[in-house]
Amino acid sequence: MAAALLVLKGYGIVARGFSVAGGEIDIVARRGGTVAFVEVKARNSQGAALAAIDAAKRRRIARAAAVWLARNPWAMTATLRGDAVLVVPGRWPRHVVDAFPVPIG
Repeated sequence: MAAALLVLKGYGIVARGFSVAGGEIDIVARRGGTVAFVEVKARNSQGAALAAIDAAKRRRIARAAAVWLARNPWAMTATLRGDAVLVVPGRWPRHVVDAFPVPIG
């Protein structure tokens, strides 16, 4: 559902479930010159879903993003972003652009 939302918004899905030791990215999406590392969170409220992307989770995403970028050097010149798709029962998923920083390096 999260990937479908991003596609409807004009993103191309580059990777899903990218996992390395110490980190994981739910979706890597690209639109124009931007590559978004997208965390998908399902909770009972949007606030709880966004809060679940805590500092430890962001570090794991950053570790995985660094490896993904090393394997995909074409993306090094892109604008890099940490986005979220929040999934709440009974509501459409919400795409939060630039939801969290992705420190690389």
